[in-house]
Amino acid sequence: MAGSADNRLQDRKDLAWAISVGGIGVVAFAALLVFVWYFAATLFLIFAGVLLGVALNAMTNMLGRVVRMPHWLRLTIVCLVLAGVLSSVVFLGGTTIKQQVAALSDTIKSQLVNVKDFLDRNGIDTGYFGLGSSGAHTDSSAPAAQGAAATHALPSAGEIASSGGAIVSQTLRLLLGTVSAVGNFFIVLFLGLTFAAQPGVYRKGLLFLMPARHRARAAVIVDRIGETLERWLLAQIVTMTVVFLVTWIGLAVIGIPSALILGIQAGLLTFIPTVGALIGGLIVVLASLASGWVAAASAFALFLGVHALESYILTPIIQRQALEIPPATLFAFQIMLGVVFGIWGLALALPLMAVAKVIIDHFKAGEPETAG
Repeated sequence: MAGSADNRLQDRKDLAWAISVGGIGVVAFAALLVFVWYFAATLFLIFAGVLLGVALNAMTNMLGRVVRMPHWLRLTIVCLVLAGVLSSVVFLGGTTIKQQVAALSDTIKSQLVNVKDFLDRNGIDTGYFGLGSSGAHTDSSAPAAQGAAATHALPSAGEIASSGGAIVSQTLRLLLGTVSAVGNFFIVLFLGLTFAAQPGVYRKGLLFLMPARHRARAAVIVDRIGETLERWLLAQIVTMTVVFLVTWIGLAVIGIPSALILGIQAGLLTFIPTVGALIGGLIVVLASLASGWVAAASAFALFLGVHALESYILTPIIQRQALEIPPATLFAFQIMLGVVFGIWGLALALPLMAVAKVIIDHFKAGEPETAG
């Protein structure tokens, strides 16, 4: 009887301990979710810096296979080459890009107005689009009424002050947005350079935060995540470059204005799988309408060809060794992160999913805790 009572007491203690540990785990997980929700922008910014550091480190390692130099010297060469390429694009093609951006903006605005007029003529209400009106609808039979309205159209002092306040508010908002964007760019650049300069230091620091008995397994996971992201980033750079060149040359052959800027945006949007290609194709077709239906149809055919090249040739061949994620799963994950976290979640969905896949695959395999 005494032994049975002791067993029941021990069972109760074990149950209480399990409930306590489970409750602490649930609270900790909820706290983690709240933390991620409130600091999502900062976490995405740090992750973008890590991705840049991984890309720079991958290029540095590739250069090390060709020439034997210290890591810092190879990283300096890589950064100088990248800075030279970007500077060349800005200074040599800056005027052309600026002109094409202005022309593209005017073309898209005019096409949107044409679409609105077409829908209005067919009895479709477009007031909620906020596209504005293509012309002023006035009654020419009432010139006297127009003169009276013009006389009373002079704004009062209060209206002028209100308009001035609105202009100042919008200008301040624009300046703050510009400062924030520039600040985020330099934060990502700084993080990327610091991570690429001493990757081993940050790896050791991350592993030091892990419990001693789990450091071997954590080292394997960290190394595999780094290798996976390196392969994916290099493959993504190749894919973006090919898409840019094919789109630029194809649109130039068709005779579409702003072919260079359209090729650049198509290449950059390739970084966002599936959704980026659709947005880029919509912009290309919309900008091509100004050159006629034949040019628009040719641009649409080019978009389909580039999309097929990316989806069925470049991505399967180049990225086969980097990631193996079903397209439907990727698209659903993109939409979810895009809805919850905006453009950051949409752009970084694939690398985040790659990290999660590496971790899940490692624990599913049940490999021994040996450092790689």
